[in-house]
Amino acid sequence: MAHEQLETYVVESPEQAMALLNPLRAEILSRLTEPASAAEVARGINEIPQRVNYHLKALEKVGLVRKVGSRQVRNLVEVLYLAIARTYVLSEALNWASDTVQQMKDQGALSHLVNTAERIKRDALALMERSDQEEQIPSATLDASIRLASAEQRSAFVEEYVQLVNQLVKKYQTQAQGQETYQVILAVYPKEGGTES
Repeated sequence: MAHEQLETYVVESPEQAMALLNPLRAEILSRLTEPASAAEVARGINEIPQRVNYHLKALEKVGLVRKVGSRQVRNLVEVLYLAIARTYVLSEALNWASDTVQQMKDQGALSHLVNTAERIKRDALALMERSDQEEQIPSATLDASIRLASAEQRSAFVEEYVQLVNQLVKKYQTQAQGQETYQVILAVYPKEGGTES
C-alpha cells in the first residue's frame, strides 16, 4: 500500500525540534520510512515495545508521525505508523539564538550518528551469525574522505549527496512482495585529526 511521505520537512515548531533532538525519538523516526508497528520498530532497535509506543504517541502528538493503518497479528491489532518525511531540517525561524540552533543541530546530528553506528554494529553482528550458518549475506560499504572549503560548500555537498542517493533509491525501489529490503545509511562528519595546514 502506498502512502504519501515528504522527502524533506522543515521543522518550525519548538515542540517538533525538541522531539527530533531526543536520540531515541530520532532513531524511531529513522525506522519509519515504511509503515511499521511499535513492535516492529522495537525489534529493530532492541527496545521494549511499550517504550517505543510511548515515544510514538509523543511523535504523533507533535505531528512527526501519523497512523496509516492497522493489521491483525494473532489476537492483537497492531497500529501502523509512518514518519511524515525521510529527512528533517531545523528552521532558522525557531526564534532561538542562531548559535543555540546550530549547537542543537550539531548535538542532534552527532547523537543520531552515535545511534546509527550502534545500529549498524548490532545489525552487522546479527548478519555475521547468519553468515556463520553458511547463509550468503550480500552487503557493501563505501568509505571516502573529501576536503570542503567552507560551511556553505559542506551544506551544498550534503544536499546534493542526499538528492543523488534518493534518486538511486527511487530508481531501484521495487514494489514486488517478498523481496529482501536493504538498509541504506549515509553519514558525513569531520575526520578526526583530518585538518592539514
